[in-house]
Amino acid sequence: MIGVDTNVLIRLFITEEPQSAKSAEFFAARSPDDPAYVSLMVIAESVWVLQRKYKQGAEQVSRVIQSILDSDDFVVERRELLEWALANYVHVRMDFADLLIARASALAGAVHVATFDRDAAKRIPGMELLA
Repeated sequence: MIGVDTNVLIRLFITEEPQSAKSAEFFAARSPDDPAYVSLMVIAESVWVLQRKYKQGAEQVSRVIQSILDSDDFVVERRELLEWALANYVHVRMDFADLLIARASALAGAVHVATFDRDAAKRIPGMELLA
């Protein structure tokens, strides 16, 4: 198994970038016997980059994440957490990182997540505004 950084993963899906061919070659060599490891941090950064830099919408970003989850060539950190965040991201259009933060905190036993983000506090269960 080989871990990947955000910049390598992004270039698999954004083919007009320099080094995209090198990234595609790297991922083509992955298999269930020698998968790529993708951390939650890499997923969260990738979502941010796809949205902010490449102006991709929720549907496009969701397809990218789902393609990673659907492939046996990837091992994803805390898969069940990622699947939960993806399902909620698709249906309610909340910030992906906030969803990960809220769910990871709840799974760790936190009673809630303190935030200054008013929108997150209103829309994401487990997020509470620190007033």
